[in-house]
Amino acid sequence: MPEWRLIDRGVADTLGEGTLWSARGNAVYWVDILAPALNRLSLESSTVERFAMPEPLGWVAEREAGGFIGGFQIGFAEISLDPLTITPFGDPEPHFPGNRMNDGKADAQGAIWCGTMDMGEEHDRGALYRLAPDRSWTVVDSDYRVPNGPCFSPDGQWLYHSDTARKQMYRFRRTEGGAAEREPFIQFGEEDGYPDGMTVDADGHIWVAHWGGSRISRFTPEGKLDRAIAMPARQVTNITFAGSNLDRMFVSSATVGLDDPTEYDGGFFEVESGVRGLPTNLYAG
Repeated sequence: MPEWRLIDRGVADTLGEGTLWSARGNAVYWVDILAPALNRLSLESSTVERFAMPEPLGWVAEREAGGFIGGFQIGFAEISLDPLTITPFGDPEPHFPGNRMNDGKADAQGAIWCGTMDMGEEHDRGALYRLAPDRSWTVVDSDYRVPNGPCFSPDGQWLYHSDTARKQMYRFRRTEGGAAEREPFIQFGEEDGYPDGMTVDADGHIWVAHWGGSRISRFTPEGKLDRAIAMPARQVTNITFAGSNLDRMFVSSATVGLDDPTEYDGGFFEVESGVRGLPTNLYAG
């Protein structure tokens, strides 16, 4: 028996990413960066809605005050659904008009950590940002080609992040309002594909999506491979835990760059992981 099931929705994502569980909405959200679109899967009705976006959208984070913050190509914006309204409020990189945001997540203190990248993936001009609750932002790290997967250890002491193009996962020891210098953590091999989006489970293990590796993997807090689940999609992109008990895992994927996508490439999946995740952090601004 496969450990996954494909969510039936009649469309494939060009670049599915940014998976997010909303307990408030009883729904899983994820973006299709290049469509561009925002998807919403209701866990009550099992229906999927797709909201067209005006430009590439790399991630969404839920706000304590309601609605979402989104990371667009032009920068940060408030997003409300039903009806859809988008209100931009800041662009951290007007000097890099060819850049866009790629992945982001809120931490337990109510700040958002997110990465930017060159859309052409030709230059190392991406950065890791922290968006504070007062809506000011700071550059935490720089010189990324394809930043991916900010996530946090259960005790909040570690931030995990990667540069997909370098096949390198990093970890940062958290500091007051920021993070210390990055440390190399896990290096992917040739057969592994590339580390993409990631999340942390309730035991503190890190789950990583393998772009070009057709699987998701679980690593211990020490960086040792603990488990792998094969996926039918070749370009697996992001992972989230969902549901009232945080024991349902959902995984996104992409078709971009594939000449012969199958019915599974670009699909959205529910995966039997047998473990629980952590509650979704909300942005306090």
